[in-house]
Amino acid sequence: NNLGVRVARLEDRVGNVKVTGDARLRYQDAEQENSKFDARARLQFNAKVNDRTDAVVRVVAGDFEFGDANADTSVKVDRAYVNYALDAGKKFNLMVGRYDYELGNASGIQYGDNFDGAQLKFANKKMAATAGYGKFKEGLLNDTKTAYGELEGKFGGGSAAGSKVGVFYNNFNKTDLAGSTAPEDLWGTYASVNFGKKFNLLGEYQNVNNPNGTADADVFYGKLQYGKATMAQPKSWDLWVDYLNAEKNGINGSTGNWRTDNLLGKANGVETWGAGVDYTFAKNAQFQVMQSFASKSKDSSASDPDELTRAQFVFAF
Repeated sequence: NNLGVRVARLEDRVGNVKVTGDARLRYQDAEQENSKFDARARLQFNAKVNDRTDAVVRVVAGDFEFGDANADTSVKVDRAYVNYALDAGKKFNLMVGRYDYELGNASGIQYGDNFDGAQLKFANKKMAATAGYGKFKEGLLNDTKTAYGELEGKFGGGSAAGSKVGVFYNNFNKTDLAGSTAPEDLWGTYASVNFGKKFNLLGEYQNVNNPNGTADADVFYGKLQYGKATMAQPKSWDLWVDYLNAEKNGINGSTGNWRTDNLLGKANGVETWGAGVDYTFAKNAQFQVMQSFASKSKDSSASDPDELTRAQFVFAF
């Protein structure tokens, strides 16, 4: 009884806010561009308001280039939201504020960045259904409003446990699109399948309906990975290869993919391969290397995009 009282008093003093963060040191080099070293740091605060309510705020500084006297080192808030469980089992959740949003829930190839909005989600062990509305805050879709929905099913046992398949749809507000090349709507489907003991295969397809007489576009993405590098497990590692085939005006957002803009094919379309390795060399410390190859423009009159080499250290705390 005395120990319980002491623990309760200690919890009162510590409070109910958990602080986590990460730091990244990155090198990028394209064939016809100058090499670039930059850094980013993020700090996240998770507050437990009550049994059903959580509040999250994250601040970020980056990406600022080393040696650049004019580098932007300002700090901004890129996450600020509240999540409320509508039921005691926490299967229904309402999230409101600025949060990380991807078109689809697989690759992040289309958009994987800041989003202001509201989202209602139902999830259990077998499936998840999501609906939301809000406004993009980064990239070519900045300030474009959208309504979205997604349905995901989970399946598999043994080595296939954790596999999933999903479909998603986004309808963009046409009043935001006057004179714009942002899409009117898009739909997509994806599957992530675990097999063997350490393999994962991810595949995604998107169909983008463009405005102003612009041709519609198809986007295909695939990734095969062996192993899994986790921050908590030193000496864990993985190897992967991925493939992107995107038609002109296919990718519009601030991507969550590792490629830079010239390898996403907005202007001319692109077909590109990539390979990489991730290695956790110490607890909460990871080294990652990525390399594109065989990249080609889908427009025969345009030059092929430069290949990209990217290497980075990521530290979590």
